[in-house]
Amino acid sequence: MRLTTITAVAVLMAGAAFAEDVTPDTVQFGEDGQIEASLTGTAGDAENGAKVMTNRGLGNCVACHAVTALSSAPFHGTVGPTLDGVGGYRSEAELRGLVVNPKMMFEGTVMPAFYKTSGFNRPGQDYTGKAVEGDIKPILSAQEVEDVVAFLMTLQDS
Repeated sequence: MRLTTITAVAVLMAGAAFAEDVTPDTVQFGEDGQIEASLTGTAGDAENGAKVMTNRGLGNCVACHAVTALSSAPFHGTVGPTLDGVGGYRSEAELRGLVVNPKMMFEGTVMPAFYKTSGFNRPGQDYTGKAVEGDIKPILSAQEVEDVVAFLMTLQDS
């Protein structure tokens, strides 16, 4: 029995070590745009998620959304809804879907898809005005998406 338990644990750990992130083109959306499964199989880091949300080179979520918990970041936007309490009324799966590709939930939204690499009309190369050469990279990595979702889940109504 003990050897079987040790073997089972070793197999599970080996499988986790070789697990790969879900690629942008293989993300499985639910009927309402939610994504039930983690993109990485690794828990998100809420502290890093807060950094991603305020980093102008990454998510920069505060450019469009007000977030009281991130009040140290300047210039919160009003284009999108405030995110205060969002972890209390949206599920983790819904938040993951909204960060990955919000158009799957809200077709007419202007919010960008942060984990998408295909289906664009005319993608440009950074700020050069030239067409992209080679593969397009998502704005956020799979783990950064999970980190943002982890942070958003901390935003509960008091």
